[in-house]
Amino acid sequence: MTDFLNVTGKTFLVMGVANRKSVAWHIAKSLEEQGARVIYSVRSEARKKSLETQLAGKPVFLCDVEEEGACTRLAAAVASAGLAPLHGVVHSIAFANYSEGFKAFHETKRKDFLQANAISAFSFVELANALKPHLARNASVVTIGISSLTVTPDNYGYMGPIKAALESAARFLAKSFSADTEVRFNVVGAGPLKTSASAGIPGYVESYLYAEKLTFRKRNLETQEVANVALFLLSERSSGINAGTVVVDAGLGSNFFDKDIIRLAMRPEK
Repeated sequence: MTDFLNVTGKTFLVMGVANRKSVAWHIAKSLEEQGARVIYSVRSEARKKSLETQLAGKPVFLCDVEEEGACTRLAAAVASAGLAPLHGVVHSIAFANYSEGFKAFHETKRKDFLQANAISAFSFVELANALKPHLARNASVVTIGISSLTVTPDNYGYMGPIKAALESAARFLAKSFSADTEVRFNVVGAGPLKTSASAGIPGYVESYLYAEKLTFRKRNLETQEVANVALFLLSERSSGINAGTVVVDAGLGSNFFDKDIIRLAMRPEK
């Protein structure tokens, strides 16, 4: 059968695998199933140890993007291991400190905002800069965003503006790299998913179940559906897409006036 995606034998770096529920994990496994070589980057030795069964025999590097210089060290390690050039990179990293529970947006603490931005958004810029010499000329770099930057969920708080910064960074990186490469930068705008990371958001279960009612099919996204889109963006088949966001939300962003939702909101007793 024709290798439609043309990723067989190519090398991809996947950052952000936490467990089998991770978007990054689904993307990595899909790449491997298509014959690609995947190298992994995880945050810590503890995370690496927790994944030793799943990642046994595979190249795994450490990179805690909160540490200044971590991306540069990762790039050097990948190059030293003879794993360059990279044909694609997946940035699936985000963190917000919700340890004190929900706070109104205007009560956001400076240190929490800056930490979340460094890990979730600016790391994308640092990573791109560090890996630039080690990317194939037409490599594809993909990050995981959210399906809408115009909604204002109370329990997402300051991560909304930070995801907006991430998406904007992808566009600016695409322009910046275009000066001397054909490297592409794109975002997968994912709707609510059932992941370990999302479980840490206060009130997420209720939001997740509500989002499901808004999808046209009345069934929430599966993580693999997001991974499938990322796989397409990493492949040469998406060569015409650059500085873009591909929304994967099963239609929920277009269904705010669903009759069943209106009925429940206006006549909840019925």
